Amino acid sequence: MEACTVRRRRKGFGVGFIQGYDSDTLQEIVDRFSVQERLEEVRPQRSFPAQLELVWLLKVLGDLDEALRVAEHAVRLARMSGTRKDLLHARILHASVNQRRGAYSRAEGELTSCIEEAEGQGWQRISALAHSHRGKTRYDAGDYAGARSDFKRELFLRQELGADDEQLEQVMTYIEAAERRRSSV
Repeated sequence: MEACTVRRRRKGFGVGFIQGYDSDTLQEIVDRFSVQERLEEVRPQRSFPAQLELVWLLKVLGDLDEALRVAEHAVRLARMSGTRKDLLHARILHASVNQRRGAYSRAEGELTSCIEEAEGQGWQRISALAHSHRGKTRYDAGDYAGARSDFKRELFLRQELGADDEQLEQVMTYIEAAERRRSSV
């Protein structure tokens, strides 16, 4: 398994846990021991941010049934008491769990809806995140041209937002992976 070892330095899930990304699957390579420790710390917390983090931790550990259950709860929680941005973040994470479960059509539909709302509101950061996840969903589903298109849009948005070189390099590895897969089909 060849891995890209670009690290994340920005705020968000995975900071300190992600060691790189698998260049074939595009999935996070994580320090499983540290993720498990963090999971035990976060599990009893009930705040919305803690619920989102819990979903991510469960997802990267492969506990997809519990991740889906918590993701659905986080979406309901955001609908009842969160902001529109909170709801989009919860839905993007929910879709990413569906993607890992192989429910590609469901994940792609939800992510498309999130992209439309984020772009309609001018929320470039959320749009970039949703494009990244939709690209990974399309990649897993074998739609490499669609994945490449999403990753290119993500790259453009991240450049507009002033992302650091490491973030941009990571998106470039996604584009290259989609191009490699597309040319081998």
